[in-house]
Amino acid sequence: MESSENINDLSGKTLTIEQILDEESAALCLEVLAGQAGLQRHLSESRIQKYSLAFTGYFAYLQPTRLQILGETEISYLQTLELERQEHVSRELFAHRIPCAIVTKGLAVPDCILRQAERQGVPLLRSSLATGELILRLTAYLERRLAPETTVHGVLIDVYGIGVLIIGKSGIGKSECALHLVVRGHRLVADDVITVRRLGSILLGSSNAVLHHNMEIRGLGIINVRDLFGIAAIRYRKKIELVVLLEMWETGTEYERLGLEESYHTMLGVNVPLLRTPVLPGRNIPTIIEVAARNQILKIMGSHSARVFEAQLAQQLARPSLQPMYLEDEAE
Repeated sequence: MESSENINDLSGKTLTIEQILDEESAALCLEVLAGQAGLQRHLSESRIQKYSLAFTGYFAYLQPTRLQILGETEISYLQTLELERQEHVSRELFAHRIPCAIVTKGLAVPDCILRQAERQGVPLLRSSLATGELILRLTAYLERRLAPETTVHGVLIDVYGIGVLIIGKSGIGKSECALHLVVRGHRLVADDVITVRRLGSILLGSSNAVLHHNMEIRGLGIINVRDLFGIAAIRYRKKIELVVLLEMWETGTEYERLGLEESYHTMLGVNVPLLRTPVLPGRNIPTIIEVAARNQILKIMGSHSARVFEAQLAQQLARPSLQPMYLEDEAE
């Protein structure tokens, strides 16, 4: 079984080269050498290309959507070519309308590259970092900034190290349930509006910048969990590993009783284990969520309690029947 709840999907984000400079020029040790007119070019892909074959004149696999890195190998090879050939290769490289090119290690840049970058309006940057270090830092930054993103209505809380996303209709008791869990020593990540980013196959949830560890409790009002319970009661972000859907108990509705059927909640194309939990007076939902988190830890470790029970039951039923026992007649 699958369910999905994506609100305000913000995937497909882009960055301009100017934004990268504004946000990361110091961390990446960047300076602009040429092509300043192209600083508004958009970058939508986090993968970086260091395509040395371009300098041999082979452009078949050059990806025009990716930021290009020019390291010592590329620059030194280019300088071995005749001036006319250098000019031709540089012109062809920037004619592919790449978003940006970065020269690493603070290398001196041949005039042909500076000239063609300026002429075709492609930003040419230089970093003092070594090629490997620049690629690591830049990739981490781009993956974070360009990660597909969505917002979800619910509560995200860290229960025994498991990121539990509690969802359900308004007024079902999500915030009150989360407050019970915080009082028991678990950690709030976000209430009401949760920002969810996909990093590879991982969903990372964080608080909305405005709400930031505030909770709305009906009859009580807005409370600040950090101020009330201390820094140990909050987290700023958490991997989402379990979704708990709270819904009002409906007579006649079939609810999972054995836990053999796996259900999933889909966000940004990633399936997360889903637990449908009916709400009824007298049911201790916070305790159920604590046990669900513990059970999820067991599943991650390879132990599935329901399946173990099913296997044991099947093994028991497969055994030869025991000799029947008869009661002696009380009256002869």
